[in-house]
Amino acid sequence: MKNNIINLARQVINIESNGLKIVSKSINHNFVKAINILKKTKGKIILTGIGKSGIIANKISSTLSSTGSSSQFIHPSEASHGDLGTINKEDSIIAFTFSGKTNELNDMFFYAKKNNIPLIVITKASNSNIKNVSNVCIELTNLKEACYLDLAPTTSTTAMLALGDAIAIVLMKEKRFTKKNFYSLHPGGELGKKLLLVKNIMHTGNKLPLVEEKVLMSKAIIEMSKKRFGCLGIVSKKRLVGIITDGDLRRHMKNDILEKTTKQIMRKKPKTINQEMFVVDALEIMEQNKITQLFVVKNNTPIGILHIHDCVELGLI
Repeated sequence: MKNNIINLARQVINIESNGLKIVSKSINHNFVKAINILKKTKGKIILTGIGKSGIIANKISSTLSSTGSSSQFIHPSEASHGDLGTINKEDSIIAFTFSGKTNELNDMFFYAKKNNIPLIVITKASNSNIKNVSNVCIELTNLKEACYLDLAPTTSTTAMLALGDAIAIVLMKEKRFTKKNFYSLHPGGELGKKLLLVKNIMHTGNKLPLVEEKVLMSKAIIEMSKKRFGCLGIVSKKRLVGIITDGDLRRHMKNDILEKTTKQIMRKKPKTINQEMFVVDALEIMEQNKITQLFVVKNNTPIGILHIHDCVELGLI
């Protein structure tokens, strides 16, 4: 009994996996044509579908919106009762339909045809009606459903999902969508934390632990204690020339340290970062170099400081 369950589960996954390979090999000029239409779309990319196809369409709409392509899901039934008015001539439509004969989609299809709105249909079984009204028809043919009765849409819906994701990611690449763009659309949650820029959280202004290179260590230590970053940036003519950390103080404690200047104690060429760097990348530099703070510089002038505790507070560690 146990083995039968495991074997059937594996069979389902293998069938759907093979289906994705078929879809991958079948991508052709129609896919390219669809991408070109969507790239030129000045308005929204409208997603639609009924039942399981509608759920897939809704998900792809969300993915498009979060990767730089303005999108909206419209249910075909709602479209037939007024929501067609939300679709304008600068929009494009992507319709998912398993059978290719979904009557609820007809009103949207004919509206698109009448108003010269580009229509892309993704279906398992196309027909003459779809080919007449659509600008592009992407057919998911030769797919074996994972349902042993060959009734429930399984492989076909997985294929629709994968194809929709392929459209979203190709558009993302074509539009040169970057991590910074992604952060602007995902400022909250775990994704937002990972895409925070250093400039968003760095300490600036009077908070910076900075002293001149000729300052005596007796005064420098007071400044280090006051700023509480465990380090001092040493500057000359406003340029960062060195750093002194708690560890440096311990190493020089027996050598009349209070009578020496910061230049005599500092370590030259400290690790620095720029304000446009992602915080997670700055954290990686800290971990690789086993340090707990980084000065943020612009033209080698310190403008901020990032401490590992800032990363801890964000939950990145």
